[in-house]
Amino acid sequence: MSARSAKKSGRANRQSRSPKIPWFRTNWLDVLVLGAWSLTLFRYWITGKIFLLLHPDYMWLANSAAIVLLGMAIFKLVQGRRPKRVQPPPSHTTLLPPQLSSLILLGVAVLGFIYTPRAFASETAIQRGVADTLTMTRSQPQRFVRQAASDERTIIDWIRTLNVYPEPDAYTGQAVKVSGFVIHPQEWPEEYLMISRFVLTCCAADAYPVGLPVQLAVSRQAYAPDSWLEIEGEVVTATIDGQRQLTIEPKRIETIPEPRNPYEY
Repeated sequence: MSARSAKKSGRANRQSRSPKIPWFRTNWLDVLVLGAWSLTLFRYWITGKIFLLLHPDYMWLANSAAIVLLGMAIFKLVQGRRPKRVQPPPSHTTLLPPQLSSLILLGVAVLGFIYTPRAFASETAIQRGVADTLTMTRSQPQRFVRQAASDERTIIDWIRTLNVYPEPDAYTGQAVKVSGFVIHPQEWPEEYLMISRFVLTCCAADAYPVGLPVQLAVSRQAYAPDSWLEIEGEVVTATIDGQRQLTIEPKRIETIPEPRNPYEY
């Protein structure tokens, strides 16, 4: 065999051992998955919808993930354009083929990008049970400290105050100004509605509703469920469904738009 033939044969053998695979055959799906998840998280971040999903203390994790995933997508894109040796098949087995797993992740990311999350409303509150106290499994204050005037307390502030000292007569005559969405409890008389908010401790999955009764001079049908109200008035004690409860007697009721951040913490 001539030297020239041997050289050609060696080159062919090297090429057969390390063929180049086009980047779009190997990395395009990974790039799409990483990019789609990054765009989804960026969308929630920029539009403010992240407030509907996470407690503010944990939003930085989602925002950081958006940046990291974008960087990984760019890295994969650049990496895929370089010549690449064929890797031996993995020795372990997987439940799903890698391509199928990536397609599932891509589909979930696309759905997340298209879907617009919405704040929980009265139907969910009724299903989960609206509380006028905090249960033992939820955040509770260890002692009572008067930190703000009564008309500066939010709904959750009133609930925490009642959790420490639940006697409603102790607050009679105090000024109150709160905002929240309307619930019509079925067992309550027509002249009562509940003004409510959801409380987040970590994310939307653990959100729970709390609320305060409002005693109206008219039928509650004048205020549709899920509408947002700002109520200003004073505290009275009323017996509702056989229970004495701290109740708001309003002097002013104003319809307001749903706030950008509808939850309390």
